[in-house]
Amino acid sequence: MINVDLLITNIRRLVTCAAPDGPLRGAPFGSASSLEEAALAIAGGRLVAVGASAELSGQYRAAQSLDGAGLVAIPGFVDPHTHCCYAGDRADEFALRIAGATYQELMAAGGGIMASVRATRAASVAELVAQTRPRLDRMLAHGTTTVEIKTGYGLTTEHELAMLEAIAQLERSHPLSIVPTFIGAHAIPAEYRGNAAGYTQLVIDEMLPAVARWWAGQDVWREALACDVFCEEGAFDLAQSRLILARARELGFATKLHVDEFAPLGGTPLAVELGALSADHLVATPPDHIALLAQSPTVAVALPGTPFGLGHHEFTPARAIVAAGGALALATDCNPGTSICESMPFIIALACRYLRLTPTEALHAATINAAYALGRAAEVGSLAVGKRADVALLALPSEQHLGYRFGTNPVALVVKDGKVVVDRRRG
Repeated sequence: MINVDLLITNIRRLVTCAAPDGPLRGAPFGSASSLEEAALAIAGGRLVAVGASAELSGQYRAAQSLDGAGLVAIPGFVDPHTHCCYAGDRADEFALRIAGATYQELMAAGGGIMASVRATRAASVAELVAQTRPRLDRMLAHGTTTVEIKTGYGLTTEHELAMLEAIAQLERSHPLSIVPTFIGAHAIPAEYRGNAAGYTQLVIDEMLPAVARWWAGQDVWREALACDVFCEEGAFDLAQSRLILARARELGFATKLHVDEFAPLGGTPLAVELGALSADHLVATPPDHIALLAQSPTVAVALPGTPFGLGHHEFTPARAIVAAGGALALATDCNPGTSICESMPFIIALACRYLRLTPTEALHAATINAAYALGRAAEVGSLAVGKRADVALLALPSEQHLGYRFGTNPVALVVKDGKVVVDRRRG
């Protein structure tokens, strides 16, 4: 008998979401790799065996055993695009939007992102940590085990670094695995209104070098930090986005882009040109840009919670992306203005209805493809031997019910790095 830390047996159905050779595309994206009456053996926070329950029960002796009877095991969700570190809220803007104000009108009036910037600048690092932690708790309770968190509500060097410090403190103290992203180019701050070129130069000349120095001195993450830019009308144009990301690459950053949320400025071809990890939003992406993206390693990240939160009717053309052979991922875009959502199961339900994904496609988009969108697929996103033991166990008849149901939490148990961190069976 081989000793392990945790053995989960009698799992009704286990979906591996395996994709060792790159993100899932085409037919494999819609085909589930699964086992019935399965088990997982875990040691040192890693998966050491995935197989039949009867077989693994006879091979492994565990310090702790869990009965997965009636449950469906999937990889912990990977949420590859969030802005969940912030202070305050924008509930007042929600009421204005319901009355007819547009997102762009609110931004032009000094609201939108700038409202969160003012609140976040006024908060201490400790206050940012305290306000963000409950959001991470809710994400974890809904099965998310890896989450990306962007900066971008500071928009000065001092406040962007404070956000990174808050994110680092959360990574040290919260069970969730956090992947930070620097997005000093999230909006043009009020003090640079009418001077986008000047703020762009500040990001290039001051912010990026300062963040690179901070990153070199931190001891929390080993991987490269990603730099993101909001390439959109009212934010950063194509030329400004190119300048910022070119400097970021010189300094060793990975790259990501917000593109085509409202208008296609050419951000998708830029993402492909730069070899970006992901291009995100992609609501207004034209067919020729979809074709270009589909032939690249850049992952298309759809954020259905955002148009839903804005009350819009146009969503990412996911079926066109999949048909072209693109790699598609899903994320919550959790943020205080447009998608105040911490539930990946709800995002899957939206994706099935408005992006026309099958439940299997949506599951793959929320796990292994999302891991590729963060450059973390070697560690998370599938139930494979050697990977982190991050598992969500669902009180559902099958994984198909993830897309079928909405409005409730289907997650019964969450295992993170081999430890039970959520157990909702206890009432």
